[in-house]
Amino acid sequence: MSKSATVTPPAAPPRTARTRALALGVLASGMLMIVLDGSIVTVAMPAIQDDLGFSPAGLSWVVNAYLIAFGSLLLLAGRLGDLLGRRRMFLAGTGVFTAASLLAGAATSPAVLIAARFLQGVGSAMAAAVSLGILVTLFTEPGERARAIAVFSFTGAAGASIGQVVGGLLTDALSWHWIFFINLPIGLAALALAVRVLPGDRGTDAGTDTDTDTARGLVARADVVGALLITAGLMLGIYTVVKVEQYGWVSAHTLGLGALAAALNGAFIARQATARTPLMPLRIFRSRGVVGANVVQMLMVAALFSFQIVLALHLQRVLGYSAAETGLAMLPAALVIGAVSLGVSARLIGRFGERNVLLTGLLLLVTLLVLLTRIPVDAHYATDVLPLMFLSAGFGLALPALTSLGMSDAGEEDAGLASGLFNTTQQIGMAVGVAVLSTLAASRSERLLAGGAGRAEALTGGYHLAFGVGAGLLVTAFVVAFVVLRRRTR
Repeated sequence: MSKSATVTPPAAPPRTARTRALALGVLASGMLMIVLDGSIVTVAMPAIQDDLGFSPAGLSWVVNAYLIAFGSLLLLAGRLGDLLGRRRMFLAGTGVFTAASLLAGAATSPAVLIAARFLQGVGSAMAAAVSLGILVTLFTEPGERARAIAVFSFTGAAGASIGQVVGGLLTDALSWHWIFFINLPIGLAALALAVRVLPGDRGTDAGTDTDTDTARGLVARADVVGALLITAGLMLGIYTVVKVEQYGWVSAHTLGLGALAAALNGAFIARQATARTPLMPLRIFRSRGVVGANVVQMLMVAALFSFQIVLALHLQRVLGYSAAETGLAMLPAALVIGAVSLGVSARLIGRFGERNVLLTGLLLLVTLLVLLTRIPVDAHYATDVLPLMFLSAGFGLALPALTSLGMSDAGEEDAGLASGLFNTTQQIGMAVGVAVLSTLAASRSERLLAGGAGRAEALTGGYHLAFGVGAGLLVTAFVVAFVVLRRRTR
């Protein structure tokens, strides 16, 4: 079994501005599909339940199956992208996601739809885990990178609100099947263009002549034991969190599975400290920027669940909006976030630095949630809701700055890992936000109903509590960002 001589691969041809712009478009389109798929389902849930005969408990798995697969596989997918090549991983993930979307749209039973949603989560993890890694290696000049990250962040920030609009319109005009079929043309176009414009990278494991050598090297360098530990630990942890609403925080189910998930994740960290080729080298946590940005992101995403989802619930359950009307009511937030992300954030980051822009964005978001704690039962959209949409500009400021900070200190060899870690903390924050805020809101509403309050008043009281807790999480995120994240010389 011969080893090839160590030869420096030929330098890649210079990438033109047009090619890099097309590559950014591909990466943003992939992220748009992933984000749309996470939010487009929410407004179609009643139609899916009626058509396929889901039980109330079973219906939650339309969301949970996707969330568990996506959140738990990001780290492994990011590391495999570093080893096998990030372009190859992105193409494979986009292909899996597109095929799974076809299966989901054609589903005629709950089991098929849940399986398809799990596969969508697998494909999303493969593509999302390496997207930021590709982006930061494409755009190395600080100004260009800030603008590219602003475009990429816009697709994530505004895509969620756009997904609610598109989901409501498609469900009302056609059927729920089309919320999945819409991914097919986007996915196929992204694949066709990605083959041409994404930079080819062989990965750090592509150094042997034979398939046998490559396979053995991959098994060794991918840290199979660590991969099994972290995947099992994250899957179990996310599953435990999303089931809290059903079982409660202090039930034997929650405490037992939570302890087991913590033990698996602890074993993973111990493994990374001793393995010769760890899946997640602990050196990445030496960076204050990486650690601080990931903690802030987890808190921010958990808090903003109360804006995106709880406000939508208030519009539908209290004010009587339809699915399409709710999506359209949330559209101004998407437009504001998009305008700030694409037109303002990069220039502000270039002038004032990521940290200052992040802190300003967080202050706007705290103000938004504090004001939502005062939204009345008989709220009028034009006077009580629409003005608050402009404060969502804080998300358009905070997310690009946070993304830049989260990727800034990662070396090229760890870009996929840092990207996977950043996306993993986002999914964990989302799962925690769903569990904590929805549970607190439901418990508060039940107590108010038991005390004699009307249904609308009880629901509004529960939502007020969710908004208040979300504001507290954002205040904590502000403190962490202020203390941990350093000013960077520009």
